[in-house]
Amino acid sequence: MESLVDQNGRRPGMGVAGGVSTVPRRTLGIGLRAARDRAGVKLKDAAELLGVSEQTIWRIEQGTTSTKPPYVQALCDAYGVPDGMRDVLLGLARETRAPGWWQAYGDVLPNWFGAYVCLEQAANRIRIFDPTMMPGLLQCHDYSDVVIRIDRPDWSDDEVSRCLELKQARQQVLTRAFPTPPSVESIISEAVLTAEPKPEGTMRRQLWHLLKATELPNVSIRILDRRIGPHLGSLAGSFKMLDFPEQNGYMPPPTVFSENLVGAVCLDKPSEIKAYSRAWDSISRAAFSEHETIGLLRENLREWNDRER
Repeated sequence: MESLVDQNGRRPGMGVAGGVSTVPRRTLGIGLRAARDRAGVKLKDAAELLGVSEQTIWRIEQGTTSTKPPYVQALCDAYGVPDGMRDVLLGLARETRAPGWWQAYGDVLPNWFGAYVCLEQAANRIRIFDPTMMPGLLQCHDYSDVVIRIDRPDWSDDEVSRCLELKQARQQVLTRAFPTPPSVESIISEAVLTAEPKPEGTMRRQLWHLLKATELPNVSIRILDRRIGPHLGSLAGSFKMLDFPEQNGYMPPPTVFSENLVGAVCLDKPSEIKAYSRAWDSISRAAFSEHETIGLLRENLREWNDRER
């Protein structure tokens, strides 16, 4: 298990980089980690070789930062990477030098969440379970505003607006033209639909937003029946599972991302993926179908409309 913990740390913005793919970074990281594992080189030894921190090597292997071709060359030498694969990794390194678009929001983006956004942009399948609130990718503007102000009560309106811009930019992954948008499957607790955030009308607008999202061919939204008793998902809490496309012969492992108040954990060991896959299957079996969910969303929307008349 790798931990990404941030105590309200910030990094400076780096300017906008439009249309930069995160896939080369992710693919390079997978290749370097696989080569290091095959060579039996420890993380700290790779860090000492380059004169950098272990965290830097970890971020390179996670695909959350760019790296210089000479660094990749040195690592390939240390790992004994064959010439053919070395050329592939060096080519990927040259493609990773441009910053991701989200780094323009460094003033309101915690370091650990920047890592998640990078993975989210590279994924071709995203599974989300949240028993307590609407998932970020599916939040309407007003709902997001409420969540941000709860998390950051000391922020100015300008800072909140910047964070809202970031969230709206993230949501464009659902409808982007290239690369193909990921398949997004979200299971939300029914209890979330009945909890009205302030100001009045927020949940009505959020339900309408969810119904519009169900019209997207790559988005699946399902509601978990509130009458369901304890199940494996109850133990897991909220989490996201991300799958990635094959690149240059590599099949990156799935990644599980789970947030908490001070940061998050990013998991990709086979045993960890297996445990969360079991939890997802348990939740999925208990959830309403997509068709039933749409009916339930419409019913709840009518109820909220009636309350506000």
